[in-house]
Order: sequence, then structure tokens, then C-alpha cells
Amino acid sequence: MPASSRLTQQHIARLAGVSQATVSLVLNGNAAAQARIPQETRERVQKIIRETGYVPDPIARRMVKGSNRILGVFTYEPAFPSAHADFFLPFLFGIEEEAQAHHYDLLLLTGGAGAPGARKIFSEENRLRLADGCIVLGKSFDHDELARLVAGSFPFVAIGRRDDAGGPVPYVGADYAAATAELVRQARALGHRKLAYLGATGPAESTSDRWTGFRSALGDDLQLVMAEQDMGTPENQLLDTLLERGATAVFCVELVDALRLEAAAHARGLSLPADFSLMALGSHVRVEAHPTRFASFVIPREQMARQATANLVHRIEHGGDAPVRQLLLPCQPVRGETLGPAPA
Repeated sequence: MPASSRLTQQHIARLAGVSQATVSLVLNGNAAAQARIPQETRERVQKIIRETGYVPDPIARRMVKGSNRILGVFTYEPAFPSAHADFFLPFLFGIEEEAQAHHYDLLLLTGGAGAPGARKIFSEENRLRLADGCIVLGKSFDHDELARLVAGSFPFVAIGRRDDAGGPVPYVGADYAAATAELVRQARALGHRKLAYLGATGPAESTSDRWTGFRSALGDDLQLVMAEQDMGTPENQLLDTLLERGATAVFCVELVDALRLEAAAHARGLSLPADFSLMALGSHVRVEAHPTRFASFVIPREQMARQATANLVHRIEHGGDAPVRQLLLPCQPVRGETLGPAPA
């Protein structure tokens, strides 16, 4: 008998007294194909495989199945530099864990040799087809590329809610609108009536969803006394305007702006939340490095990544029969130390 390292399906077929096609179906066929083989024959082939220690060639098996068992991961921004590492790292953890659970490898796609900030999924040196499907993530997407993905047959899933791009986009995102609205309701319950909103209101879906949630929760009893999108304004000037307009609850889209405002307030001898409350609209991985625990909400980044990866595997393995799934995961509220009763 040949050494186990050199065994082939032909050897297994000869030892089991069956055709090579039967051995291939036992090894690689789907449940319906295998059901056509008598149980006694399947058991005989499997017994020979066990006794000889035969290990199928993984490359050959992938060719038979038409699959490389590789998931691509494409980010529109660099995933590893320190400026973005805390944003992407939980997503990468979740993708890796779920890919391992489904026995897929990962391929990081960097968009070819383009100019900084100009990454493209469909670059001249496109390697997308090396993978069976792709996870796409980033703070902002290229709408034209997204439309091309939607129109094509290549399986993909976006992390983060995405507007239609010539058709529905499969995604797993966080429900920023509901989480922001809940923070507004908490402020209302504590007596706040004059609110300020600092930060962008679009065009990225994640920022527009926060703004949508904020506005939906205002009602008739709350007054928006300040909405500032130009966060290049010096923090002392921002603080002056907030105090002049009587804002008692301030909502910052970005943590960095909440930190700037907190520092300016402390420099003037003001304290939070005694003089005004301050909220950051979303958790940031490095927030624990700062002594202040801001009122906020936890973005379920790892869960988003795991769900997106599981959805991608489902799309790959079910082909055109797989429905376009769009899922928003809830964000856990964080009361923190910076939200308190409105000052008299």
C-alpha cells in the first residue's frame, strides 16, 4: 500500500472497490449528492479513509467546491496606524473570531498602490477575486464602488448602515439614532430644556443617524439653542457661546470635542455636570485612558463584525438564494459622570 502522504482518491477507490467519482462525492459532495450513495458504500469508503490515514488535498477540495475559503477585508482607511487603530481593532477581532469559527482564512485588501486617502476596492491591481467574498468597512464609503458591488454578483457585507446604492446594501450596523434619542430622553428627565449639538450631521450615515435620532427626540418642550458643525472653532469660543445661550446639556458627536470642552470648562473653574452636562455620542476604545467617564453609549463593534462575517459566509454558501440582510444592533447606554440634573 502506498505511504499515506502519497495516497490519492484513486487508491481509496481501488481499496474500497468503488469508482473515484464515488470517493469524491463522499468527501466533497453535498448532503443531497451523498444521499444517492448507499449507506453501506459510504461507510466502506469512510472506513478505508480512516484506516489509511488519507488526508484530502485542501487545494483540490477547494477547486471541487469552487471556493478558496478566504474572506477579504477591505477598509477605506488604514486599519493599523495609531490614529485609527482603536477604531478598527475591535472590528478586526470580531471578524477574525467569526472567520475561524466557520473555517475561513482572511485576506486584508489594501486597495492597491493608490494615493493616500484614495483607496479603491476596484483598483487596477484588483485582488478581490482571490477571496470568496468581502467585508467592507470604513467611516466613509465610495458610493460608486458600493453601487458596483450591489449590481455585481460578488458576495459582500458592509459594517455600518449604508443607504441604498442602486439597490439594498447588505450590512450590520449600530442603531445610533435610537441610542442618541435615549440620551436626549435622559437629559429631559433630568430637567434639561436647552440643548446644544456639536459636530457633523452628515454626510456619512453614522453621523446623519445620530443627528436624526437627536432631532426625533426633541419634541415641543426642548429647545436647540446651538448646533455647531464647524469644530475648528476654538474651545473657549464654543464655551462662551454655550454659556451665553444658556445650554445646560451639550451633545458632542466626537469624543475629542467633549474633551476640549471639558478642559475649557475646568480652566474657568466650572464643573461637570454641576454647571452643564456633557455627552459624547458613542463609545471610544481609548476613553478609559481618560479619567472622566462621559455619558455616552457603547457601540457593539465586535458583535457587528461577527454578525457581518456570519452573514457574508451565509451569502457565499447560499449564492443567489441568500436574502439581503440589513441589521442594526442596539447600543448599551452609559450614564457616566457628566450627565446630571439641569442647574437651576
